[in-house]
Amino acid sequence: MSSQEGGARSMTVHLHAVLHRVRDFDRRRPLVWDILLTGLFVTAALTDARGGWRNVAADPHVPPLLIAALSLGLSLPLLWRRRHPLAVLTAMAPCALVSHWTGAMLQATFIQYVAVYNIAVRLPLRHLWWTAALLAGPLAVGAARHPRVSWDQQLVPPLLAFALVALAAIAVRTRRDYTASLVERARRLEVERDQQARLAAAAERTRIAREMHDIIGHNLSVITGLADGGRYAAAKSPERAAQALEAISTTSRQALTELRHLLGVLREHDRPPTPAATPAELSPQPALTDLDVLVDGVRAAGLPVDVAVHGTPVPLSQGRQLAVYRVIQEALTNTLKHAGPHATADVDLTYTDRFTVTITDTGTARPVGTTVGRGLTGMRERAALYGGTVEAGPQQPPATGWRVQLLLPKENPQ
Repeated sequence: MSSQEGGARSMTVHLHAVLHRVRDFDRRRPLVWDILLTGLFVTAALTDARGGWRNVAADPHVPPLLIAALSLGLSLPLLWRRRHPLAVLTAMAPCALVSHWTGAMLQATFIQYVAVYNIAVRLPLRHLWWTAALLAGPLAVGAARHPRVSWDQQLVPPLLAFALVALAAIAVRTRRDYTASLVERARRLEVERDQQARLAAAAERTRIAREMHDIIGHNLSVITGLADGGRYAAAKSPERAAQALEAISTTSRQALTELRHLLGVLREHDRPPTPAATPAELSPQPALTDLDVLVDGVRAAGLPVDVAVHGTPVPLSQGRQLAVYRVIQEALTNTLKHAGPHATADVDLTYTDRFTVTITDTGTARPVGTTVGRGLTGMRERAALYGGTVEAGPQQPPATGWRVQLLLPKENPQ
C-alpha cells in the first residue's frame, strides 16, 4: 500500500470518527444542535437583510423593516424542524409569498429546503406533493408579478433544487432504514441464538436426567434384589451369599462406569485421553451387544428372563441401539419392582419391515398409573426421536402380567 493510499484511508477513518461523534452529540443534545443551526441561518438571513438582498431583487425599494421581518420569518421556524417539519414549511410559505410578491426575492427563501429535507426524511413521502405546492406557489406568483425576470430563471432552478434535496433526503432515509433493519435483524438473531442455546441446554438436561433415571433406577433395583437374595441365603448357603455380593459389586461398577461416561458431557473442557485414563472413562454407551450382560444381571437379581430373536437381524445405528437397550432396561426394572414373586419375563426382538421389541411378564398386572412417570415418558421420548412408538399396559386376558412394546420404523440408508 502506497503512502497516498494510507493517508487517504486514515483521512476517511478520521472523517467517519468525526461524523460519528457529531451524530452522537446530536442524539444526546438535539436542542443544542437545533439552536446552533437555527442561530446560523438567522445570522445569515439578517446579514443578507442589511443590503445584500438588493443585488438579486426585482424591486430593491422594499422597506428594510419588512425585509428584516421576512428574514426572521424564514429562519426562526427552523428551531422546530425535527418535530413539525411540515408545519415549519407552512409557516415559511407566507413569508416566501410576500418576498416574491414584493420583488425582494430574498436569498433566505432557500432556507425552506432545510424543512424540505426534514419532511422527506421524517414524514411519509406523499407529503412531498404538498411540499412542492408550498414551494411552487410563491415562485409562480413572483414570475407573474415581475415578468422582467424570465420565468425559467425564477421557476426552474428552485424546482431543480427541490428535486435534488428530496432525492438526497430519500437516499439518506433509505440508508437509515436499511441500517435500522440490519440492527433489528441482528437483534432478532441474537435473541434466537439465546433461545436456541436455552432450548439446547434444556434438551441436554432432559437427556441427562433420562439417562440417569435409566441407569440408577435399573441398577439399584438389581442391587436391591441381589441384596435381598443374599440376606436370605446367608444363613443356609454362604456360597450363594458370596455370589450375590460379587454380583452386587459387578452391577455397582457397571453403574459407575455408565455414570462416568454420562457425566463426562458436563465437563467444561474436553480433556484428551491420558495414560492414566481408566476403561470406565473411555467405555462407550451400551448397545444391543450388551443386552446379554443386562439380562444376566436381571436374572441374578431373581427374575427369570428369556430372550428370543425373530427374523434376520439388521444393523441398527448407535442411537437406535441405545434407545432399544434403555427401553428393555426400563421394562425389566419395572418388572423387578412391581411384578411380584415368582414372575418371569420374555423379551422378543422381531426384525421385519420394522423393528419390534416386546417385553412381557407373568406378574400381577399393575394399574396404568403405576408406570406413568419419568420411566414411561423417557421410553416414549426415546422412541419418538427415531419416529417410533411405545405402548405399555396389561396383557389381554386370559394372560396376566404387563406388556411393553417398542416399534421402530425401518432405518433409511444414508
